[in-house]
Amino acid sequence: MQFRGRKLRTEKKYYLHLHDYLALQRKLAAILVLDAHSVDFDGYNIRSLYFDDPRRSALEEKNDGVFKRDKYRIRIYNGGDKTINLERKSKFGEFVCKESAPITREEYESILEGEFAFLIERKESLLREFYVALNTYGFRPTVIVDYWREAYVHELGNVRITFDKKMSAGINTVDLFHPQLVIEEVIPPELTIMEVKFDSFLPEHIRQILQPENNVRSSISKYVLCREKSIQHFKE
Repeated sequence: MQFRGRKLRTEKKYYLHLHDYLALQRKLAAILVLDAHSVDFDGYNIRSLYFDDPRRSALEEKNDGVFKRDKYRIRIYNGGDKTINLERKSKFGEFVCKESAPITREEYESILEGEFAFLIERKESLLREFYVALNTYGFRPTVIVDYWREAYVHELGNVRITFDKKMSAGINTVDLFHPQLVIEEVIPPELTIMEVKFDSFLPEHIRQILQPENNVRSSISKYVLCREKSIQHFKE
């Protein structure tokens, strides 16, 4: 599906209790391929630094159910700096679009220090638009979101089913690489977040395994959950 030149994917989210997660994980592992980035049984670690403006638009628009909304974040994997991406996730109802552009560790450090003029010189339109968000609308780092992702993929339909666990918020810094980063879990450990993403259709044999009618869809935002947790620790 296309919208204003952007390729959109369907995204559905569910909370799963431990026994439901284990049952689905076992069935999916038998027919789908585990994401190649996985480093152990839990998958791989994702750590993202989210940005918001002084009006808390990213937070309030999600809570208010605004149809079209964007979030900017810088994301790393497994705590390393080999891959650092600036991403924009756009939401159009239940459809999503994710855009990404790489940055270096030095560029990341510059952004964190408020020195981001270099973005306007980059060829990627996403980075230039991020410059506008920072320079014109006052976007600044707000919270770190950290979790482990177990991901399964299927080529037909470009299906991606993920189980996100150990979701935590950074509560003492907004530096992804801070050696004394303190994180605090934001959902009970017996809960897992399942995300089902696909392009135009979900193959029937996968739909049968997931049995979505037996699971209650939830409007889950990792950013909102972690942002609200961080607000408890940082007075604004």
